[in-house]
Amino acid sequence: MGMRYLTAGESHGPQLTTILEGLPAGMTLAASDINEELARRQKGYGRGRRMQIEKDTAEIVSGVRHGQTLGSPITLVVKNNDWKHWTNIMGIESIEEGQEDEIKRKVTRARPGHADLNGAIKYGQRDMRNVLERSSARETTVRVAAGAVAKKLLSLVGVSIVAHVVEIGGVTANVDSTITLEALKGRTESSPVRTADPNVEQEMMQAIDNAKKNGDSIGGVVEVIATGMPVGVGSYVHYDRKLDGKLAAAIMSINAFKGVEIGIGFEAARKPGSEVHDEIAWDQEKGYYRKTNRLGGFEGGMTTGMPIVVRGVMKPIPTLYKPLMSVDIETKEPFAASIERSDSCAVPAAAVVAESVVAWELANALVEQFYSDRFATFAEEIKRQREFAREF
Repeated sequence: MGMRYLTAGESHGPQLTTILEGLPAGMTLAASDINEELARRQKGYGRGRRMQIEKDTAEIVSGVRHGQTLGSPITLVVKNNDWKHWTNIMGIESIEEGQEDEIKRKVTRARPGHADLNGAIKYGQRDMRNVLERSSARETTVRVAAGAVAKKLLSLVGVSIVAHVVEIGGVTANVDSTITLEALKGRTESSPVRTADPNVEQEMMQAIDNAKKNGDSIGGVVEVIATGMPVGVGSYVHYDRKLDGKLAAAIMSINAFKGVEIGIGFEAARKPGSEVHDEIAWDQEKGYYRKTNRLGGFEGGMTTGMPIVVRGVMKPIPTLYKPLMSVDIETKEPFAASIERSDSCAVPAAAVVAESVVAWELANALVEQFYSDRFATFAEEIKRQREFAREF
């Protein structure tokens, strides 16, 4: 059946919640596994004041006993520390007559690039706060929490994953293609902009500073690399079972992401086939492998055993302190769009989110393909699949 999760909660509500289903029983899991990832999401040059207010930590409230998963749904809760300032504005109780203006902090000026206007029309909301509170990227907090659980599962079956920033505001990193995943992780974790190229770090930070000074925002490109996936995960049999398609959908589901590519991606359109496809070779120790990895670890919607390489493009955050013009939905008159507290650049944090959603899809694909009621059996089946592919 595979894994799934649902998230719930508003940006300034009391808490964010996610319920995870389908994890094998008997897998080790601790709150520290999740909180480490939540702390990574909150880092990054260019983040706004909200990250100083919230110190996100997750509480596991179901599905784990004495450090091991039970096989039942796992519930994770992240409290919003800022809730104490929003209890009236975001309270569930009805508002008494005459208190509307004081309490509601109504939003009627749609922000270009946000879900505000489309969401208001879809759900018939005259107060667009009812839209923006849920469409906010704050929701990615619990997506990272879910991804942390997936990363734990992957690590226990020999799959490693790391994300890094390859471009911010037109400043592009140049990363050695032979760098190990461990070295890549070490460099990115010590970088304020999560880049593995120290030569462009200051230039990226300057681009963020310039955008902030001008009341503007900038976007960028992040890359996720995963190693250790066994051969043949995914399927060519049906369109909706192609694992690279699921990864593309996962990246595009992240707030503000507008493009995705796998391997050399769009560059393939400008090259002949001989410079796109990867030659196959065989070695007695490792079995089949590709001499290059231009296709990013996929052929026919299935893993090849080579590193999985996925990139996503994040547009500049649409909340601007130098706001674009919009229309007030009450008066229909032109106004400068509403301003909500925001970041000038969230690309470094988005890399962590991208890493999380890719981890979830990879873990889910393994759980779908291999027996997964009991973790020990699940891990053994994956080991056997690797041996089978090597000896095939």
